[in-house]
Amino acid sequence: MEAVIGFTAAAVVGYFLGAINPAVLLARARGIDLRQIGSGNPGASNAGRALGRRTGVLVALLDVAKGAVPAALFAIGDHRWGLVAGALAVAGHITSPWLKGKGGKGVATAAGAILGVQPLWVLVVLATWLVVLAVSRWIALASILAATSVLVCALVAGEDRTWATAIAVVVVARHYGNVRSRLARAHGA
Repeated sequence: MEAVIGFTAAAVVGYFLGAINPAVLLARARGIDLRQIGSGNPGASNAGRALGRRTGVLVALLDVAKGAVPAALFAIGDHRWGLVAGALAVAGHITSPWLKGKGGKGVATAAGAILGVQPLWVLVVLATWLVVLAVSRWIALASILAATSVLVCALVAGEDRTWATAIAVVVVARHYGNVRSRLARAHGA
């Protein structure tokens, strides 16, 4: 019974904490609908472009926190509960009920979830993101390869492979439109 309660609490807390969207809230406080500006994505990158770099950084930190806090707290009780809380925080971020089932790409929240349950992996993920961004100047590509590095970490460590695969697939899938648009522009379509 304790396991059921733990998993249920982790899922509910993770999802609803993840569903809170600081980008939209900060933009709304300034009288701006972030979903109508720039890419329309209610995440840190668009917030940074539309509201300034400091706001973008603040949004990214808050998005990381909403993945890390529930994952770390529930992992204290059982590592698997932390995995559930982190994964559901990402799900809440990308399917927020307060945004009619829409949300951001999930990158910062996924990074937070990883930080909460596998903190050493964050070093690999962050290094991958920074190097790819420095070389390519393309946030979507950096995010995709950083997400893929989570799966590499799981395979090397021999643990949390299913969870890492789910996180990687979600982040990669959320960037499909970005990649398709960029490739179409590159080929003059």
